[in-house]
Order: sequence, then structure tokens, then C-alpha cells
Amino acid sequence: MSKLKLEHKFGLGGVAIGNGFKDLSDVQAEKTLEAAWDAGLRYYDTSPWYGLGLSERRFGHFLHNKNRDEYVLSSKVGRLLTATQGELPETIWINPSPFNYTYDYSAEAARRSVEDSLQRLGVERLDYVFIHDLSPDHNDEYEDGVTWEDHFEVARKGAMPELARMKKEGLIKGWGLGVNTIEPILKTLEVAEPDVFLSAIQYSLVEHKESLDRLFPAIEKSDAALIVAAPFNAGLLSGQGRYNYSGTMPEDIDGRYKAIVKLADKYEVDLAAASIQFSYAPGVVDTVLAGASRPEQVRENSRAFEVKIPSEFWAELKEKGLIDERAETP
Repeated sequence: MSKLKLEHKFGLGGVAIGNGFKDLSDVQAEKTLEAAWDAGLRYYDTSPWYGLGLSERRFGHFLHNKNRDEYVLSSKVGRLLTATQGELPETIWINPSPFNYTYDYSAEAARRSVEDSLQRLGVERLDYVFIHDLSPDHNDEYEDGVTWEDHFEVARKGAMPELARMKKEGLIKGWGLGVNTIEPILKTLEVAEPDVFLSAIQYSLVEHKESLDRLFPAIEKSDAALIVAAPFNAGLLSGQGRYNYSGTMPEDIDGRYKAIVKLADKYEVDLAAASIQFSYAPGVVDTVLAGASRPEQVRENSRAFEVKIPSEFWAELKEKGLIDERAETP
């Protein structure tokens, strides 16, 4: 298997468009997507999970009128949506679509999930499909007594070979995992031939050692491409006052973050731009993915690679032990 070549170094993630952090109107979501397109972004990532279908509907409403050959689109499998008969399930989404969900990593569910996504999006094909949240950080959310390893075994026999079949059929260009931890990626490399991984919140200015220790060496030995998502740790490094979606920030991360902010102030560095550049700097990283909820936000993020950051800033970060000595810098 030859290594998948990803064409875009920066893309727009769909959590915020699915009302992940606040209630966006359809108009605001459309304007944000329009700003991304006008800024030259041509890679878009979404999921049935984001807003329980809301993110996919919004992405599709915008993209279905575009030339399908001009952009790259990815979505995910692992949860099936069904119409609710009453109350909405308790989730992180604000005013989501009226659907319930179940975890299902079987072959049949993967096929149905892709078909459902294509209908919500209004397009004929996906480029990449990620098996979503097949990860130990979701053990508390699975059915009683079911662990991520249990679901992984289902996916190994079901979703993984089924996505490989879809690739052969030309319905998708590649598949992999979209997860917030490293262990499932390493395990997938042992049992299958994935094309691309989406690794979120694992390689940022405040948290990257485990990726340097374990993830990057494994990716370098494989034929898989790597997308680094959530370079701001879901908002922390872009000044949004939140850490890793709904997570509590550990004390060591909090201390490191505050020290990095001081250095950014000292060198007059735009921390959001520095975060994007840092996450893209390793040679093993193909693409960086970040979300946005406002047009000006996506415009700023898309210009991040043009921002000049003093080499002294990176040098002092290493000197003070705020980033790992091994970390590649722009």
C-alpha cells in the first residue's frame, strides 16, 4: 500500500459548526463556511456526532453547490442516528438536531452511516472516513459494561474491512480513526492497513510528549498519513477559556499554558498562529485541522502560516522546558 498524499496543510473542523460550544444560527454557520472558502480552505471535516447531524447538514448546504472535485471532505462512522421519540439525549451540543444515537462499529452500521452522511451532506462521495471515538476516553459513555476494546474488536471485524471495501468501490479515498488518544491508533496499525488518522488534542503547544514518544514513530514506520486536529486544545490556545472540549485542565497544563502566554506577550506573538504553526511543523504531520464559529476567526486561522514568529520565542520555550527539546519548530 502506498502512502496517501494529503493535498491541504490546513482545514476546517466541524465541531463549532455543530453547536459544540455555543448556539450558532444557520446564517452565522453559512457565513463562517463562506469565509473559509473565500480564504482558500479546501479541506472540510465533519461528523454525524457533531450536533447530531447538524454540522453535516450545514456543511452540505454550503458545499453541495460547489464543484465536488475542488474540495476534500471527510466524515465519520461509529454512531448511528435515529429520530427521537420525545426528549433529546444529554450531549455537549447546544440545540442539536432532534436525533438519538447509538454506538455501532459493525460493517452494516459503517455502510449505513456513510450513506446517511451522504444524504445529509447532499454529495455523492466522501474522501476520508474516520472511525470515531473508538477510544478509552469514551469508556464512560458506552453501554454499561462495554469498553473501547470491546468496540474495537467489533470494528476490527466490521467497520475496518467494510471501509476498505468502500475504498475499493471508489466511495471513499481512504479510512482511519478519528480519536483523542493514541492507543487506538497504534492498535489499528497492528491489525489493519489504514490510510489516514485524525489525532485530536494530542499535539499542541501544551501537550505533545506522548505523540513524540509513541505516535510519530509509529506513523513514520507506516503507510498512513496524519492529520493533527484541535491545535488550540479546543479553545485554550486561542483565548476561548476552555480546555479539550468539556475537560478539566490539569494543574501542570495550566501552569505551562500561563508561562507560554507570558512568553508570547514578551515576543508579541499571536498565540493562535503559533499554535497552528507548531502543530504543523513536524515532518510526519500532513494537515492541521481547526474549527471556527465566526468568519473573522476562520480568516485569522487561515492566515496563521503567514505570521512571522521570532525564532527566539521557540528557543526560549525549549530553554524553559515549556516545549519538548525534540519538538520540531517552524
